[in-house]
Amino acid sequence: MIFVHLGAGAGDLDERANFRCGFTEFIKKNVKSQDKIFVLEANPKNIPKLRECYKNFSNTNIYNLGISIDDKKKLHFYYTDDDAPHYQICTTKIKHLKKHYPNSNIKKFEIKSLSVNEFFEENIKENIIDYLSIDLEGIDFDALMSIDMERFDVKNISIEYIHLSSLEKKKMIKYLNQFGYSYVGNGYDHNNFDFLFKRKKIFLNRLLSQFLWIISNKHIKFFNLFISK
Repeated sequence: MIFVHLGAGAGDLDERANFRCGFTEFIKKNVKSQDKIFVLEANPKNIPKLRECYKNFSNTNIYNLGISIDDKKKLHFYYTDDDAPHYQICTTKIKHLKKHYPNSNIKKFEIKSLSVNEFFEENIKENIIDYLSIDLEGIDFDALMSIDMERFDVKNISIEYIHLSSLEKKKMIKYLNQFGYSYVGNGYDHNNFDFLFKRKKIFLNRLLSQFLWIISNKHIKFFNLFISK
């Protein structure tokens, strides 16, 4: 199986979160020796904690990268020391940070960034993801909507919903339904701040039907070409 955590923070080593992270806990309980873990975090100050968090899991790949929703190769992230030491509201959206810390001194740093599709393409060669968690502080909706669902088979998606508008939630559900996903309840976040969507077999059946149609079409074209000679 393949587990992907976009926006991992400090994993389950953040004392301000009572040393809990629902998706990290889920991974550690379910991962097998042959499985792979991909963990992405933009804040370089959290990388040492993530390495410590997964020190007993040799099949873990940790990336200090940002996720871009507009193809920028580098992004500015905003944070405040009032959110130290693990900066849970480290974000590319300064308004998102100010909503939580309206009177704080805001700082920023620049980090290399990839789109979600680029990250998947460069690192997850199988194009199959069993479990995906998205917690990207202000860009969760845009990141999800940018995923090429026809190219990447993501079987389970857990996404933070508490900052989404009603319209964004409706658009997200409609978009996911188009690709065979169903809402199945709360996601992996231990505070129940996530929605969980599961890709049903109906989508695989649709893919199979499309594949058979393409093959049949090619046979028809080949047959027509053959008899025309």
